[in-house]
Amino acid sequence: MKVTLVQGDLTEQQADAIVNAANSSLLGGGGVDGAIHRRGGPEILEACRKLRAGHYGGGLPTGRAVATTAGLLPARWVIHTVGPVYSGSQDRSELLASCHHESLRVADSLGARTVAFPAISTGVYGWPLDDAARIAVAAVRAAETSVEEVRFVLFDAAAYDAFLTRLSA
Repeated sequence: MKVTLVQGDLTEQQADAIVNAANSSLLGGGGVDGAIHRRGGPEILEACRKLRAGHYGGGLPTGRAVATTAGLLPARWVIHTVGPVYSGSQDRSELLASCHHESLRVADSLGARTVAFPAISTGVYGWPLDDAARIAVAAVRAAETSVEEVRFVLFDAAAYDAFLTRLSA
């Protein structure tokens, strides 16, 4: 599997699937989640409402992933995953790694060959960038998947540099 980095906007990526750093409600929010819902249009929200009306009535658990249409985005699917909130007193790194493993598992079930990830949990959830990059890169490299390309799409230079350092290690 090829792992690449791009500094830019996740919602502009042409990929089979883009990963949404969602909140457990699946009904949109801020950051990456809000941008995906705004740019993708109402089809994504409608698909998420159907998930909430069915199997995910209580919300999507942290570390799990589920797919919907990508609506108006230049991708086929959005894979929603709920990252953990960072804690200095509790090790939640397995949950962050699970977001990547589960997203790739869902991508495999869809037949996706290219998947674009954001820096999950590094925004409002407060995960330190260097540590999130370490966990994300290790999780993707360890995954058994048919995905041919994982692309980390980083919003700014600091995130890009953190992921580049880990990818080069």
